Amino acid sequence: MKVLLAGASGAIGMPLIRRLHAAGHDVLALYRSPEGRARLAAAGTTPIRVDVLSTPALVRALQGQRADAVISEITALKKTPMSHKDMTATNILRTKGTANLIAAAHQLGARRFLTQSMVFGYGYGDWGGRVLTEADQFGPPGHGRFEEHLAAMRSNEEQVLRADGLDGIALRYGLVYGPGPASDTLIEGLRRRKLPIVRNSGVLPWVYVDDAAAAATVAALEQATPGAAYNIADDEPVSLATLMIVMARAIGAPRPRAVPGWLLATAPLARAAVTGGLRVSSTRAKTELRWTLQAPTYREGISLLACHYTQAAA
Repeated sequence: MKVLLAGASGAIGMPLIRRLHAAGHDVLALYRSPEGRARLAAAGTTPIRVDVLSTPALVRALQGQRADAVISEITALKKTPMSHKDMTATNILRTKGTANLIAAAHQLGARRFLTQSMVFGYGYGDWGGRVLTEADQFGPPGHGRFEEHLAAMRSNEEQVLRADGLDGIALRYGLVYGPGPASDTLIEGLRRRKLPIVRNSGVLPWVYVDDAAAAATVAALEQATPGAAYNIADDEPVSLATLMIVMARAIGAPRPRAVPGWLLATAPLARAAVTGGLRVSSTRAKTELRWTLQAPTYREGISLLACHYTQAAA
């Protein structure tokens, strides 16, 4: 297939491009930052620089192009979101950006549309150990400013799964980790012991970047049921604190300092995520997409991550 990939130069986009090419697909790569072009061209794509929030610019940029499918991996997250305002730009992308990309799919003659969704769309807080599946309500009403984020995730999925003339699919990623700019910052912070961990933090679903971006997303492009949503997370949810302790040990960094959860009182979004408890089942993706993981738990994922940084240092 010829695939239009939005958010192509991001942490998920680059490994996804490699796997798409390996599967024999051609890629039209949408990007926004000036430095993205050389990297995308070197990866064998057709780079197209455009702001997906500008409807006229997107129409002009895609004139004369055709595609069989669109994959949206658009976010505006440059760092871990701590406050509600840190999600504002991504919320806009999930609403207006998604609408513009659906219009672009029609312009390109595409019939298939995959969108990046995420597990926090089930809600923030502690689920008391219950394992959530795709049958559970997605995008329930949120309290206070949490509704802004839930409404954006709800809108993103509803637009795609109900789009006329498109086979829409939503991939509800766990928290993605692996080689990339975000991990570069995390590794440096751990080595300098500048990233504390929160005591009594709750478990969260995680997924190694190559398992999410490459294996699951390409499998969904080729095999997913139209109108379906899939949880994409590994087999063992774990707290951020445990993840960071194991990661620090793997890279030879000192153990992170522990701080009480109340210190996050001024960062309500981060506090809700870190101190809650969320578990999801990825059985549907494994069954319908025949998705297999190279990192079934965070242990294998951190081992792969540590190998990457060891080789980079050498």
